[in-house]
Amino acid sequence: MTGRRWHTTCNEPVDMNHNPSPPTDYMNAVGLLNRREIEARILAPLLAALGEELDPQRVHEITHKVIQELARKQGEQLANSVKKNDLEHFASLQDTWKKDNAIQFEILELTQKRYAFNVYRCRYAEMYRHLGVSELGKTLSCDRDFALIEGYNPNIRLTRSQTIMEGAEICDFCFKYEPPKK
Repeated sequence: MTGRRWHTTCNEPVDMNHNPSPPTDYMNAVGLLNRREIEARILAPLLAALGEELDPQRVHEITHKVIQELARKQGEQLANSVKKNDLEHFASLQDTWKKDNAIQFEILELTQKRYAFNVYRCRYAEMYRHLGVSELGKTLSCDRDFALIEGYNPNIRLTRSQTIMEGAEICDFCFKYEPPKK
């Protein structure tokens, strides 16, 4: 095969001459846990260097703002990829976050108006701690959950009082559908 190729895995080349866009699940071929580790390994030294040259607080604020906007856009893309962007469909998309056994959780409630679960093991938190960048992990993973759901459906609200990343035993997620106010 000649020309450029997308590789969804090392063994599955896709001819870009006939398909110029990456497959829709191209990003998921790697897995979210591995993507976050790659991001952290690149961003941690970059942000540290920027913090030495510029105001560290300002660097953090800009990083947080950019990550939030990316998460919001990812939520919008996610909503556009499903037939209905409600809580039940959102719950069915959790395989992306669970890939590679990245989180272990227990569903407490799943209805049209509420989706609640507790994460009792988070390999994201373990990975960030191992790399020595827990605060960056909070920005790259935990904090983006709120913007992601806002982009997915602005009528769904996330509440969470604790995270494993911040030292708690569990992460307590509760997504609630709130009908638009008239």
